[in-house]
Amino acid sequence: MLLLSVSVAEGKGEMPVMPEFSLSSAVDGKEVSSSDFEGQVLLVTFFATWCPPCRQEIPTLIKLQKKYAPKGFSVIGLSVDEKGPKVVVKLIEKEKINYPVLMSDSRTAKGFGGIAGIPTSFLVNRKGEIVKRYPGYVPLSLLEKDIKSEL
Repeated sequence: MLLLSVSVAEGKGEMPVMPEFSLSSAVDGKEVSSSDFEGQVLLVTFFATWCPPCRQEIPTLIKLQKKYAPKGFSVIGLSVDEKGPKVVVKLIEKEKINYPVLMSDSRTAKGFGGIAGIPTSFLVNRKGEIVKRYPGYVPLSLLEKDIKSEL
């Protein structure tokens, strides 16, 4: 099944803004704030360790982080795992995840307009506006095209 990106501003005129958040890192528990990423293009992805399409997407996210981080881009993984950071850390280590992974909360998910299923990702431009919403697994080619247009 191929899923396409959904432009979030269609028919609305104004772009929604990424909600402010302060969440703990899955790795060390330190608070990471949305303001730490100010001025960067972001791909914010809600995922869980037990979700097959989420796991399938990780190599793509690692490639994007490696390739575009020097140009002012970052992937941010937001884990919705209810078993806490221990299970998430195992996945980070196993997959050698190279981007920040934070423990999400319901307030953050609501701030993004609600998460109906996972993975759900959002492309955020340098101004902090959500320009695309991706429900489900997204192929590398589509993500790369959309990221390049924002860089």
